[in-house]
Amino acid sequence: MTMLTGELLDSFEDSITDVATAVTLPPEIYTSEEFLAFERRALFEHEWCCVGVASRIPETGDWFTATVSTEPIIVARQRDGAIGAFSAICRHRGMQVVEGEGNSRSFRCPYHHWSYRLDGRLMGAPAMEQTEGFDNDDWGLPSLAVELWQGFIFVNFNPEAPPLAPTLERYEPYLANYELDNCVCPGTFTLEDLPWNWKVMFENFNDGYHANRLHQVIQDFCPSEMARFPVPWSDDSNVIFRENGYTHIDGGFNATRKALLPVFPKLTEEERWRSTFALIPPTLCFGTAPDMAFFFIVRPTSAETIDVEIGYLLHPTSLEHPMFDHLFQASDDGVQIFVAQDQDATTKVQRGLRSRFAVRGRYSWQEESHVQFNRWLVQRYRQHWPTGTESSDGA
Repeated sequence: MTMLTGELLDSFEDSITDVATAVTLPPEIYTSEEFLAFERRALFEHEWCCVGVASRIPETGDWFTATVSTEPIIVARQRDGAIGAFSAICRHRGMQVVEGEGNSRSFRCPYHHWSYRLDGRLMGAPAMEQTEGFDNDDWGLPSLAVELWQGFIFVNFNPEAPPLAPTLERYEPYLANYELDNCVCPGTFTLEDLPWNWKVMFENFNDGYHANRLHQVIQDFCPSEMARFPVPWSDDSNVIFRENGYTHIDGGFNATRKALLPVFPKLTEEERWRSTFALIPPTLCFGTAPDMAFFFIVRPTSAETIDVEIGYLLHPTSLEHPMFDHLFQASDDGVQIFVAQDQDATTKVQRGLRSRFAVRGRYSWQEESHVQFNRWLVQRYRQHWPTGTESSDGA
């Protein structure tokens, strides 16, 4: 029997009211494989999914692979300089053509040597001359829609998907002085098989309520009571964000609680007194500080496990600092403290969501972002809910 009933859909209404009256989403939607399968169809296969930063593939022929929903894809810099994305699955027998990253003039499947151009078109297929009606033009790797935003690469399985950028405009004024397109990314690292649901990850990332509670001392400079939600929610938005003020200028998420790397030179004084934390569901968590931006790319691997790729974006002058390696290491060491504390908390949250005593809790005003995230989710749950189960009263 399916869990995707009209009663469950109706129950989401209690999670999208004002933050003063809303309750959390039902615990079972964080633990059910059936519900994740629904989310893959409703969200990950219809929304713009971030797969990385464009600076990772600067040269013609540069490529990397990623998994979106459960689909392996290739992201490549094409001969005209554009970035393309297409299936990594060979059209012959279904083998994955490449894995990892590299630079190539073309892609060749190791199984039977079908070869593909940098844009996914089939170049050649050995010994197919006797196959009736076979035409290379019919057997290219299926492509995905691609959009670049602030230096990030987003893909969409729907080639006719509406553009992403207009739905992110409410956040862009907070990013203008970072000039993210020109930032450098000194690499990323991936944490695999983290034991919690992808929505728990999103909620934790943008949770101002735990800031200097869970992260007491190290985040006292950026306390929960200085959380702000400056732009009212809009249903046509694809970004949920908050500001969080500092107790001193140029705060930093490290043991000194001060920015260690060069501050972005165009930031206003107001911008140097705050961070921002943003969700661009269903895959990107993004934040800013005076000396860096940081991002988490979230990939669910089951209802209760995720992989998370973490990276930083720095002003280009940071790399010129004579002590850059040491400062960057100290900065990253600070982030690892947050990561370890958050991992402990979110692991225990997921464990609690499986409990018979798990309830639909209440929100603090410092958790306004969670209600906005709920609204983003529920709008799409409604749109893709199985027909015939939309409402408990049969409407």
